[in-house]
Amino acid sequence: MSAVDIVPAPAMVPTVRRGYGEGARAVAPMALAIAAFGLSFGVLARSAGLSPWAAVAMSATTFAGSAQFAAISVLAAGGSAVVAVGAGALLNARYAVIGLSAAPALRGPAWLRFLLAQLVVDESWAVAQTSEGVPDRERLIGAAFVLYVSHVGSTAVGAFGLGLLTNPKALGLDAAFPALFLALLRPYLLHRRTLTVAVAGAVLALGLTPVAPPGVPILAAAGAVLIGVSRP
Repeated sequence: MSAVDIVPAPAMVPTVRRGYGEGARAVAPMALAIAAFGLSFGVLARSAGLSPWAAVAMSATTFAGSAQFAAISVLAAGGSAVVAVGAGALLNARYAVIGLSAAPALRGPAWLRFLLAQLVVDESWAVAQTSEGVPDRERLIGAAFVLYVSHVGSTAVGAFGLGLLTNPKALGLDAAFPALFLALLRPYLLHRRTLTVAVAGAVLALGLTPVAPPGVPILAAAGAVLIGVSRP
């Protein structure tokens, strides 16, 4: 028997399983914040007129908190579904770049890559990064699974549970949308350029509010911000 014959094969399965577990553990603290987003979204979606199942379906298929809040805010203000989708799409435009970065990790047939792409969110992409610049596939999936369950599950709790409250404003949840958006925006305001772009977008939205249909000011401001931050 040659030396090659007696060398044991690498234990690939435990390594793969460890990758899933590492990703799941890395995002466990973030899952609590995601749950707060989902809970608030479920309640706000009900107050905007969505059914509980529609709210859960939106979280399950969109899986993007900021885009969902943008769409719901447009609908709550009387805007059309087209404008709501446009607002959400603009906020998710960053995933075009993130998706290109994550593409090498999304191996498999077209249907599997489509499903895996649904799992690429800011948090799962971040914790899956490696020194080579290519996200680790198992860490990404493990992280995304925890975040997905947290997001969709908490949306269901908000929509079916707290969403049954006759007056969600009594809990101050009507302020959740602007508060959450300010929390998302704050880290980007530390740089002069992004601060300038954010202020310009806010001024544009305020200027259009009295004259434009509901939802259009948000869409216009988001478009202006996207153009501003993408310029070299």
